[in-house]
Amino acid sequence: MSFPENDAHITRKAIVPQGAAFFAIETTKPARHFAFHLLPDFTLLAFSAALDPLRIANQLAQRPLYRWTVTSQDGGPVVSSCAMSVNVDQSLGAFARETDLVVCGGTVRTGTGSKDLLALLRQHARFGGRVGGICTGAISLAQAGLLEGRRATLHWENQPAFREKFPEVEVTGNTFEVDGGIFTCGGGVGATDMMLEMIEADYGRPFADVVADMCLYSQRRAERSPQRASISNALDSRNPLLVRAIKVMQTNIETPVSMDELADAAGCSRRQMERLFVKYLRKTPYRFFRDLRLDHGRSLLRETDLSVTEIAMASGFASPMVFIKTFRSRFGHSPGQYRRAG
Repeated sequence: MSFPENDAHITRKAIVPQGAAFFAIETTKPARHFAFHLLPDFTLLAFSAALDPLRIANQLAQRPLYRWTVTSQDGGPVVSSCAMSVNVDQSLGAFARETDLVVCGGTVRTGTGSKDLLALLRQHARFGGRVGGICTGAISLAQAGLLEGRRATLHWENQPAFREKFPEVEVTGNTFEVDGGIFTCGGGVGATDMMLEMIEADYGRPFADVVADMCLYSQRRAERSPQRASISNALDSRNPLLVRAIKVMQTNIETPVSMDELADAAGCSRRQMERLFVKYLRKTPYRFFRDLRLDHGRSLLRETDLSVTEIAMASGFASPMVFIKTFRSRFGHSPGQYRRAG
């Protein structure tokens, strides 16, 4: 499939707002161009978090360091996940190899790419262009076959289903990932982290730090930073035994370990582990582990087409009947009812 070359980015004037702050940039490099493709129900926060650092960079330098074009499938406005409609510059089409083509996703069920988009992504990457995914935009890259054997990330809520569907991709829990000419991020401020990293690569750390200051972004996070707060912070606990036990649970969802094995991995006795869970979490280790697996199954129900039997197995339950019974007990409805309501 061929696509006509879009030239809107050639004639569209770069945005260089006025501002009091100034940072002199001495360069003869051409403006770097980004093409943001919005999928239906894209995450507005993640899109704006990626775009605004580019605008601020231009404002600080008082010159067009970056240009951008926003596209949709048909050139019409796109409704975001918060129901706000965003106008775009043009319809989907090919861009020059020097353009960074970025897919902005959001809600998973409507976040899959069209055949035209997947073909365009493959063509752009094949001719040496850089491609990226923001939030669930990584799904389109995986569907296009561009993430096989690569590191990638997307929002942590969507990772369980993504891992089931694309086992060939090395999914990380990091804020963002850059693997060769492919970059992905988890959405939200993760998009800002990723863009600040690119700005630093283009114009140096001091300039990127001032861009971060203009974003009122007090602490930049590196590529290897986790999306979620550390387990100990999330639980308001500094007990390393408890943290280790929960990490083991999180990495053994599909094949649950016994309570004795869990205690051994945490480096304590089973009785000590039970006391820690009850003290800090008001749950026994067994109950906490079961709820963790049920949450995993609930995510798969919402974001995949796997059968209830397949989801039960992927969530570490011995049979679908056990999964259905415990799911209903916790959430007040069956897995089938939950899926139909979504």
